[in-house]
Amino acid sequence: MLSMEKQKNYALCSFVRDTLALHVHPKKIYNRSIYGTPMNASIIYDELGRAITISSKLKAKSTSLKDSITTIKGISSLLETSLGPNGLDKILQSPDDDITITNDGATILKEMIMTENPISKLLQRLSSAQDEEIGDGTTSVVLIASALLTKAEKLIEKGIHPIKVSEGYDVACKMVVEHLESIKEEIKPNWLKENMKNAALTSLNSKIVRKAKDAVAEVCVNAILRVCDRDRRDVDFELIKIVKKIGTDFKGIELVNGVLLDKSFSHSQMKKVVEDGRIALLTCPFEPPKLKTKNELRISSVEDYRSLENYEKEKFVEMIRCIKNAGANVILCQWGFDDEANSLLMEHGLPAIRWVGGQDLELAAVYTGGSIISRFEDLREEDLGKGSLKEVTLGTQGEKMIKLENNDGKTVTILVRASSDLALAEAERCVTDALSAARNILTCPFLVYGGGSSEIACSLKLLDQLNKVDDGEERECLEAFASALEEIPLILARNSGLDSLKTLDSLKAEQVRTKFSFLGVDCMGSGSDMKKNKVFDSLISKKKQMLMATQLVNMVLKIDEIVYVQE
Repeated sequence: MLSMEKQKNYALCSFVRDTLALHVHPKKIYNRSIYGTPMNASIIYDELGRAITISSKLKAKSTSLKDSITTIKGISSLLETSLGPNGLDKILQSPDDDITITNDGATILKEMIMTENPISKLLQRLSSAQDEEIGDGTTSVVLIASALLTKAEKLIEKGIHPIKVSEGYDVACKMVVEHLESIKEEIKPNWLKENMKNAALTSLNSKIVRKAKDAVAEVCVNAILRVCDRDRRDVDFELIKIVKKIGTDFKGIELVNGVLLDKSFSHSQMKKVVEDGRIALLTCPFEPPKLKTKNELRISSVEDYRSLENYEKEKFVEMIRCIKNAGANVILCQWGFDDEANSLLMEHGLPAIRWVGGQDLELAAVYTGGSIISRFEDLREEDLGKGSLKEVTLGTQGEKMIKLENNDGKTVTILVRASSDLALAEAERCVTDALSAARNILTCPFLVYGGGSSEIACSLKLLDQLNKVDDGEERECLEAFASALEEIPLILARNSGLDSLKTLDSLKAEQVRTKFSFLGVDCMGSGSDMKKNKVFDSLISKKKQMLMATQLVNMVLKIDEIVYVQE
């Protein structure tokens, strides 16, 4: 029990401490080190005024919504010049001086070092999610999110609460998705291939391969149709392999109905063509069995050495006997084998390919209908794959590859050609985007037109609904969402050297007058009729852009502080 005098002293100390705290900046209180207290420690006081130091691994850093929006606007300003068929490429240089040339939004964001603000990492994940889910529209989704946040900042400055803005954006996004459903066009089955190709061409218009876009689009569409499951409207991209080789230009792209192995037969005197191949797919090495315990084999005489040599040869012959008894006449092995085993295979008339990668071996198994075997004695005739093999030479450098073909198989390989490693890397990304665009049309046979036409149509729809909304704050949110959608046609016009505001006003007036939702920005000088120009996106791609961008914006609007966790 404390005396009355001590209680008064403690109360006086508590009053003085609280009074001083009111006149000191909060950050200075946080960073102050009192009597050797660590900088990352927190100081609290009990009811008697005694100081207690608590070590914490959490470090709070005050931030504002404006800082987060400024960060996102800076990233979007970097990406906006890459949008559209007249967009420009970026050179990305890594700390190891590796160079990447691309205009793909997901690749740019993935390679950038985001250190200033964790909010920027949300954009990386947004673009990656769009890339993984749809495969296209990775730049547009970031630009839409940035425009929505910019408009949200102005609403908040007017006094509208961020949660209210978020709810208004949800209502606007729902209206936009419903309007996209109303302006979509269904693809007739007999026009499916042509529309798939047009979707791939739209994706390739802004890529480095645009001069060879017809050849690339044709190859991508044929690859999709070869491996797709039309009943389920599904495509397994694992069945499409992309092989890159330096040589001719982009027009040298080639579709191989089978597996293209970047290998050659293990012996120069083996047959280069096998028409009726019965293929053994092996993951067991051509070598004598090794001791699995820590034992030593000592050879002390010539007889011991010859005995070991004969033993190894007998084992090789036994392995070859197992293969021939199963009826195989070609071998694909995941492991290598030495010169003696190679020579014996050649003598027994068994062409072999060694060091076949695991993915290639799996594709060969799927394509030929064979089974991958891990032990020679387990090989049976029903485990063999069927197909024809041919060794081909590319260019004049003596580069050799193996073509594995089978008319009944579904696996395909796309051989991409370019003049340099940098061009090859970007060409591979272009092919991947074109495959995704064609796949989206197959899986969802509905389309909306590009060139910013669908964004303008959705913006006009939101503006038309303003008079039907009674809540004033919600009305402002809908108007802000509509204004944000207009950023896409504005950027497309700006990148094409057009007067952006004049072009947008003209297109809006024309859509209102004609009721045509396919009038967009004339980026290629062929008119604003996107339906006539065959410029369109899949419905699912456009819907995902709206939904993902709105979800990210709503997440950012609810962030008021960044907390760093110390390890």
